Amino acid sequence: MRQFSKWIVACVCLTTIAGFTACNDDDVYVEEPETPSIDPDDEVVSPIPDFKMKSETMTVNMERTYQEIEGFGASDCWLPNQIGQYWTNNRMEIARYLFSKSINSAGQPQGIGLSMWRVNLGAGTAEAGVSGGVNNANNRAESFLSGSSYDWNKAAGQRYFMQQALSNGVEKFILFSNSPLIQWTKNGEGRSDSKGFANLKEDCYDDFAGYMADVAKHFTDEGYNIAAVSPVNEPQYDWDGRDQEGSGWINSEIANLTRELDKALTDRGLDTEISIAEAGDWTYLYSGSSARANTISAFYDPQSNNYIGDLAHTGNIICGHSYWTHFNWNDMRDVRQKVNDAASAKGLRVWQTEWSMLDAAPEDVDYDAADAEFQIAQYMSRVIHNDLTVANCTSWSYWTAMSVERYSQRNRFELIKTTPAGGNYSNDFTTGGTYEITPNLWVLGNYSLFVRPGFKRVGVTYNESKNFFASAYIAPDNSSLVVVVTNYDKENGVNLKLSNPNGTKAIYRYTTSETKNLLQERFNVKDQIFVDPASVTTIVYHF
Repeated sequence: MRQFSKWIVACVCLTTIAGFTACNDDDVYVEEPETPSIDPDDEVVSPIPDFKMKSETMTVNMERTYQEIEGFGASDCWLPNQIGQYWTNNRMEIARYLFSKSINSAGQPQGIGLSMWRVNLGAGTAEAGVSGGVNNANNRAESFLSGSSYDWNKAAGQRYFMQQALSNGVEKFILFSNSPLIQWTKNGEGRSDSKGFANLKEDCYDDFAGYMADVAKHFTDEGYNIAAVSPVNEPQYDWDGRDQEGSGWINSEIANLTRELDKALTDRGLDTEISIAEAGDWTYLYSGSSARANTISAFYDPQSNNYIGDLAHTGNIICGHSYWTHFNWNDMRDVRQKVNDAASAKGLRVWQTEWSMLDAAPEDVDYDAADAEFQIAQYMSRVIHNDLTVANCTSWSYWTAMSVERYSQRNRFELIKTTPAGGNYSNDFTTGGTYEITPNLWVLGNYSLFVRPGFKRVGVTYNESKNFFASAYIAPDNSSLVVVVTNYDKENGVNLKLSNPNGTKAIYRYTTSETKNLLQERFNVKDQIFVDPASVTTIVYHF
C-alpha cells in the first residue's frame, strides 16, 4: 500500500476498457475488462481552456475520514417491467447505460456503473387490473405469489434488468415494497382507504413478512446479493389515490412488521438487512409528534415501545427521501445537518433512497430555459453533495431510472427518457419505443462510476458556496482518490490549485455539462487541473 502525506489531492481512473459479448439467448451482456496499463512516461497534452478562468485553492486531508460509501443506485419503478419485457430491440442498450463500468477506446464511459439496484416488490395490482385499485396500468406491479404457490416467471421485465445488473457487476440489490399484497390488504387493493394506518389485515403481518423473506431467499439462491429488504415506503402519506400502490403506516405497525420480517429472514438463514422506514422527506426522521414521525427516536431509542434496534437484521440503517427539502442552499443544509445530528447520536447509517425533482422549481432552475435539462441535472448534484457531506449519507439512489416526459416536465423524473411507439402520451409500452439519455444520468455518473462501494469520504478545505462545491473519496487501498467538483459559473472555468503527491502516474478528468456527457480527458501530471464553466466534473489521479 502506498503511503501519502497528510494533505493531498489526487484521484484515479477506476474504470476499464471493455467489450460486451452475448452470454446466452436472453441477450444478457457481460463486460470483459481489459485493464489498461498506465505508463507515467506517456506523452500527454493537457486540455487547454478556451474560456475565462478564475482560481480556487483546495486541500484534501486524507486522514480526516467520514462515512464509508455503500453505493449509488436507482429503482425499477415503474416502466422497467414493461420495457424489460417488450423492448427487445434496445433494452440491453438501456441497461448498459445504467450498469456498465467500462470506457471505450475513445474515452467515453459506456454507462454510469450503478452499484445498487432497487427492485419493487409489487402488490399484485398488475394481475388484478382495475379492481386492484391502480388506474394507471403502467404503475401496477406483479406479485410472485399466485394463490398459495410461487411463480418465479412473474415480473419478467424487472428480472431482465436484475439479470443485466448482476452480469455487469452491480454489488447490491435492495427489495422494497410500496404495499402489502392485495390478498392481505384490508380493502383488497394496492392503494389504501385506511388513512394513516396500515392497509394490512391484523392477522397477515407474518404472511407479508414471510413473502418478502421468501423472495429475498429465492434471489439470494439465484446469485444476487440481496443486501436489504425495505418493507414500507413513505409511511407518512395516506396513499388513498389511484395512481400507484401505497399504504400509510404508523410507527408501531412498522415496528411489528419489522419484528416479523426479522424472524422470517432468520428462519431462512439470510443475513439480509432490513432498511427502514423510507421517510417521505428528511424532516420525518428527527421531528414531529405524530405516530408517523420522529422515526429515529421511535425505532432506535431503547426506551421506545417501538424499539427495533436490537433485532438481528435491523443493523443500524435509517432511510429517508430528499424530496421537498431542497428549495435553497441554506434550508437544504440545515435539514441535512439535523438528520446527521439525530442519526449519529444513535450510531446510524443514513441511506437516501429516493429523489427526483417532484417539487416546484427550486432556486437556480428555470424549466423554460434552453439549458433547462442540464440545470435540473446540476441541481441534482447540489442535492447529492449536501446529502453526502452534510447528512453523511452512505448511499444515494435516484427514484425512477426510466420514465416518459409529459407536460413539459423535461428530465425532472428520470435518468433515461423513454417514449412508447405511440408517442409521449401513449400508455402502451408493449409495442416498443425509443429512449434518450438525459444529463441526469451523466451527472449521477460523476459520482456512481468513480466513487465505488468501500470508498470513504475524506476532508476537503476550500471556499464552499452554493455555486461551487466539492467532495473527495479515498479508495480502500489508498490507491486512488476521487474528487467531484460542481461549478455553477456559466462564464468562468476554475483553475484548481491542488497539491500533487509523488508517484502520480496519470490524471483524468470527466466532465458533464450542457455539451459534454462525462467526457474523459487526460492531463499531464505536471499541468494545472481546471474545471469547465457550468459543469459537474470528476477528477481522477492514478498512483
